[in-house]
Amino acid sequence: MTKLKHIAAVLALTGATMAAHAADISVAPGPIDLEEGVGLASRLITGNNSGNTFADQYTFNLSGVSNVLADVYSFSGNAKNGLDITGFSLFNAAGNLISAGSQLSSGKTDQWVLDLGTLAADNYYLQVSGTVLSQAAGSYTTNLAISAVPEPATYGMLLGGLALVGAVAARRRKQQ
Repeated sequence: MTKLKHIAAVLALTGATMAAHAADISVAPGPIDLEEGVGLASRLITGNNSGNTFADQYTFNLSGVSNVLADVYSFSGNAKNGLDITGFSLFNAAGNLISAGSQLSSGKTDQWVLDLGTLAADNYYLQVSGTVLSQAAGSYTTNLAISAVPEPATYGMLLGGLALVGAVAARRRKQQ
């Protein structure tokens, strides 16, 4: 019975030691440069970071109502190396969760997607969360695509233009 207690104590101490070594290695929020509606952010994690966690944040601004699509991708040599992406979310500048991503694949390849549809003009940030699986280097890449949503006046002009083209075509048919 004493040996069993000794083994249990050693296991508990080992678990506590491993948990104590896990550190938060998140990077400070950085902006995503949206050139022509497309932005990219990535991170390479190297060194003695096995077991450490991260929740990296990438900020961006929408100046008008926009459609937004984002994804994060990480590739490892095998499921025991590299990074394990555990979350991908969008928050507004106040820190309120707007949407949590959907995981498409896990293991050798981790991929998450956020299909947000239409978002209002505001400041936002994407958060990539995960765990470092080994001493080997790991990396991820985040892609962000933004397209402006036409305003109602634009649709009115489009319909007016189509009506004008239709009227001109009808007039030509009458003249023939």
